[in-house]
Amino acid sequence: MANEKVKQDIMHRAKIIEGHIKKVVSMIEADAYCIDTLNQSLAVQNALKKMDEVILKNHLKTCVAHKIQDGQADEATREVLEVFRKRVG
Repeated sequence: MANEKVKQDIMHRAKIIEGHIKKVVSMIEADAYCIDTLNQSLAVQNALKKMDEVILKNHLKTCVAHKIQDGQADEATREVLEVFRKRVG
């Protein structure tokens, strides 16, 4: 349920991540220095975390808010906790 601005932000971040991944692949193919490849991989992971934060923030502001209003707070809480467990797990 992202509005157009949020959707564009998420898409922009996804395209940046795609570029980082392509760079990692090319570095592996070129047998680049391991630390340089690792640093590029870490950039991918950080970019994914930032994108996840945007998606989660939007989810909390929209979907969770709607579920709470509709009396489905337990389900909304369960979903968010399930994602949190995957992230820290």
